[in-house]
Amino acid sequence: MPFNNSISKYDWQYLVTGFFLISVFLFTDLIGVIDKEHFYFVPRLISDQPYRIFTSILTHADLNHLLSNLGGIIITRYFLMRLGIKSRFFYLKFILICSFFNFFIIWVFEKILSFFYIYPNYAALGFSGIIYALFGFILLTSFYGKKYFLGKEIGFKCNYEVQKMSKAICLIGLMFSFLPGVSLLGHLSGFIAGCFLFLI
Repeated sequence: MPFNNSISKYDWQYLVTGFFLISVFLFTDLIGVIDKEHFYFVPRLISDQPYRIFTSILTHADLNHLLSNLGGIIITRYFLMRLGIKSRFFYLKFILICSFFNFFIIWVFEKILSFFYIYPNYAALGFSGIIYALFGFILLTSFYGKKYFLGKEIGFKCNYEVQKMSKAICLIGLMFSFLPGVSLLGHLSGFIAGCFLFLI
């Protein structure tokens, strides 16, 4: 079946997401009117500043970090189009819900570490956890398809081509996650969150 990759009525979701990421970068890194240290995900601060669960995904370390995640949005948009998306709000709902799931998985991991008296002290930021969650969701969807998400029709059908490409990207992404300065935990927790979201 031919695939039409032209502009669609669903594209506003990706444009809004990219707009927010670029806008935050402008205000934090280029103009400098906002200190992005107030947006980072810092485990010891989450209980007093829960807003960081959301703001941390909007901030980026530098321009390369931002551009790589904007590229991730373009790739996931392509895959979702190939899967036959039929929802004007799926992408934004996924981001919102995934932020909670991702945080919960990291919280469980940190509780396990604390059982062994290991208390990680780090700061995380960037949209890549959401991108990896989408990759996990897309990978399973390419195998099995998915008609509904949270009771709303999304119309995803299994797709062998997406399956092959998403498997390769997930593997490359996993290897990339072991590089210095890259959050392996953030990427893995995102991928696991995406797989969980496929099941609901």
